[in-house]
Amino acid sequence: MKKRANSGLIKRFLPYFALLKTVRMQFAAALASGIIFGVASGFGLPFMADRVFPIIFGDQPPSMSVLLAVTAFIPAVFLLRSISGFLNVYLIHYCGGKVLEAIRVRVFSKLQSLPLDFYQKNNSGDLLARVINDTGQLQGVVTSVANDLIKQPLTLVGAMGAVAYLSLKQQELWFVLGMLLLIPVCILPVRIVGKKLLHRAHLFLAQTADLTSILNENLTASKEVRAFNLEKREITKFEEAVRKLFSWSMKVVKYSHILSPTIEIIASFGVAATVFYAASKGISLEQILPLLFALYMSYEPVKKLGRIHNEIRKGEASLDRLEYILAAEDSVPDPADPESLPLEKVRGEVAFERVFFAYEPGIPVLRDITVTIAPGEVVALVGPSGAGKTTFANLIPRFYDVSAGRIMVDGLDVRRLRKEQLRRAISIVPQDPVLFNDTVRSNILVGNQEATMEQVERAAQRAFAHEFISDLPRGYDTLVGEKGMRLSGGQKQRLALARAFLRNAPILILDEATSSLDATSEEMIQHALGGLIKDKTVLIIAHRFSTIRLASSILLFEAGQITAAGNHDRLYLTSGVYRKLYDQQQMN
Repeated sequence: MKKRANSGLIKRFLPYFALLKTVRMQFAAALASGIIFGVASGFGLPFMADRVFPIIFGDQPPSMSVLLAVTAFIPAVFLLRSISGFLNVYLIHYCGGKVLEAIRVRVFSKLQSLPLDFYQKNNSGDLLARVINDTGQLQGVVTSVANDLIKQPLTLVGAMGAVAYLSLKQQELWFVLGMLLLIPVCILPVRIVGKKLLHRAHLFLAQTADLTSILNENLTASKEVRAFNLEKREITKFEEAVRKLFSWSMKVVKYSHILSPTIEIIASFGVAATVFYAASKGISLEQILPLLFALYMSYEPVKKLGRIHNEIRKGEASLDRLEYILAAEDSVPDPADPESLPLEKVRGEVAFERVFFAYEPGIPVLRDITVTIAPGEVVALVGPSGAGKTTFANLIPRFYDVSAGRIMVDGLDVRRLRKEQLRRAISIVPQDPVLFNDTVRSNILVGNQEATMEQVERAAQRAFAHEFISDLPRGYDTLVGEKGMRLSGGQKQRLALARAFLRNAPILILDEATSSLDATSEEMIQHALGGLIKDKTVLIIAHRFSTIRLASSILLFEAGQITAAGNHDRLYLTSGVYRKLYDQQQMN
């Protein structure tokens, strides 16, 4: 059973060892250096003690030329051992860096393909810990373990060869038998400790993720922490998480490093038994010393192989956490045989046919939605908070897939289209736009990465952003800071609008795009939007009713259903809910 379990564990790591292919020459050189190091350590040092020292310190002093030649063998062995050891470590670290790079890119790439519901189920701090910490742990397994699985067994074989050679020379095969019996005894604690270490490594990594989450949340909410005087609460929470992390880290350290002294104690009994046997047989110190040296060199790789086993166990815990991401299914997959939706031919008709949707089973957010939005129509979505307006809009670019029914764009089911092609036909201006920690130019280019500088400036002008951009220290080359913190809310909103102008997609979704603007700026943007929405299908998620004047039609949402549709005058006369919502805003 244990053999099958170990075999299964090794198989889990095999796909990641394939990452070494890109550095196979360097890794081969590292292994060759490891082989030389192993042979020089396991066999070379005991052989030197057996053959060189007797010549130097024998009864008959050697001639000066012989003494020089023989003593030169000592630094030659250590030089060979040192150079090969250095090259082995250096090249392994080089390969490890490349493997770490590949693993992190693989995990990050997978995260880019996962749908939004995956991020709703997992907090960002935990995902951050998996990408940074767990990939580093896996890198250690793939490189240093792969290396030691070659180097240490060779050192062990070399040492065992030296023991066998010296035992045959002494005609005392009991030494070989004793050594072979003690090695399995050394393996027993490796098994026991490894099992305990796996469990504690899982808990340590989970606590690391919790600490990262607390830190990430605190840095993101820095203004709120200060506004509500939460500094002491945050420090207390962080201190508690740090204490728990320390506790689990010490448990990992305990089980990671308890093997070496345990194996040394077991080995010491073997050495003591060898000394006792040699003394009882009258074997001289000169005769037994090389054998003791060889015995020591045979137990040293056993200790390191025990450490390798621990590293594999810790790597297994990291692998479990990484494969949670890598094995996550895309709940919004691209079709195997997609239909084509050429951007230049998109008319912009959007149709919902008996659509149902729920984020969680049994808790519907949209129920039996059937509506058609004609090409070029501007539709406002209004209703109380939580009525389903934003969810309705988010289903069009397939941020989520419907639970039942279907959504059509120009008569094609969106599930039959590639997500990239579908989303190229849609532009979104969110209520709270996210800017990247990059230049103003790069943030506008998000709308169309192939646009020229002239097109970028034109889009900024149409969004009434060019003037404030020109006043920035470096104009369009000014860094906006993390999440655009160096800009005001209105400035960020206008950059988001500039993206939409630059993208010029046939379907436009505005999630209260003017909510962060002052009255003067809002009026300018309203004029700009008049040009932006021309010849486009537009959905305006209206939280403030001042924005619905651009709309030719209004959809009223209540409890996940469209309960009324029409223009403002009609809904105000026929819908009590609409009239109440409208009057409440006019009074504020």
